[in-house]
Amino acid sequence: MTHFLSLMDWSAADIAGLLRLAARLKSSPHSRCDALAGKTLAMIFQKPSTRTRVSFEAGMTRLGGAALFLSAADLQLGRGETVQDTARVLARYVDGIMARVFDQEDLERLTAGGIPVINGLSDRLHPCQALADVFTVQECTGRVEGVSLAYVGDGNNVCHSLLHAAARTGLRVRVATPEGYAPDPTIVATARDAGADVAVGLDAEEAVSGADAVYTDVWASMGQEEEAADRRKVFAPYRVDEALFARAAPDAIFLHCLPAHRGDEVTDGVFEHARSVVFDQAENRLHIQQALLLNLLGGEKLDPPTP
Repeated sequence: MTHFLSLMDWSAADIAGLLRLAARLKSSPHSRCDALAGKTLAMIFQKPSTRTRVSFEAGMTRLGGAALFLSAADLQLGRGETVQDTARVLARYVDGIMARVFDQEDLERLTAGGIPVINGLSDRLHPCQALADVFTVQECTGRVEGVSLAYVGDGNNVCHSLLHAAARTGLRVRVATPEGYAPDPTIVATARDAGADVAVGLDAEEAVSGADAVYTDVWASMGQEEEAADRRKVFAPYRVDEALFARAAPDAIFLHCLPAHRGDEVTDGVFEHARSVVFDQAENRLHIQQALLLNLLGGEKLDPPTP
């Protein structure tokens, strides 16, 4: 593949290959220290970040390459230059672009440069996060296909990419959101049309009951700060507390893409639970993104499964 804008752009076999490559990189973290020597990744940030910036920059460094942090203020994008023109200029200097943007359409425009573009987050999708989530589920349960994941909270970009992950990995996703905050129905339909086992409803207890993994995210994302107070009232019944988590399977894991607003979407008791794997999940962003970088910038082939 040339770009990574959505999980749906890649086949199930490609996604499985990325997971295998990430596992190899995690087990041998210094085995590919010169694989991207001489390569440079431009990292465009319209939104601030901890995990996305550090994991991509550290990943490039570990692979022998370099990463350039470019905030919106560092580029002519804020002064009228088009996204397409910016992409065409960057393509003369660097080998790939990772962008964390407000609009998914900006990612599409960045492909005008003809070099690989990676979606570090958009208003619509967060595919790198979903890959790390699936990788974490696989580590904890030994499989992905057939694993039941309950997502409780806002039907946002993270939720959307989890639905896409269901279509590409066999993960079973159960979504519970307040009325009016469900995931985009077109994304739900696309996932189902691709064979995903997904359910969307309003009942958090029903979604979590018997689940192998319970996932939540912040109630107000960046750009929604003015809605935070109202959202807190609407989402309060969807807080993942000890009682709700207890409805999951006895060995269920807890997931959160971070940063967490403790006391809002999750209690301290669940966040710090023995079966909370949120920091393993955060670490796995590094390994997944290194696998992406090796494939897209280094031409690393994705091995088929062992017969």
